[in-house]
Amino acid sequence: MILVITGPTGVGKTKLSLELARKYNAEIINADSMQIYKGLNIGTAKVEDNP
Repeated sequence: MILVITGPTGVGKTKLSLELARKYNAEIINADSMQIYKGLNIGTAKVEDNP
């Protein structure tokens, strides 16, 4: 199954994705619009899981 979470800035997408990833032992794939260069680490809105 592939779940896609989209929405405007600041509505809780990251929090929801972390909760779902923990619950289902899933992987988060970030498709940030600012990721435009091959090999570039995430430049904005980097998900950091610090429980």
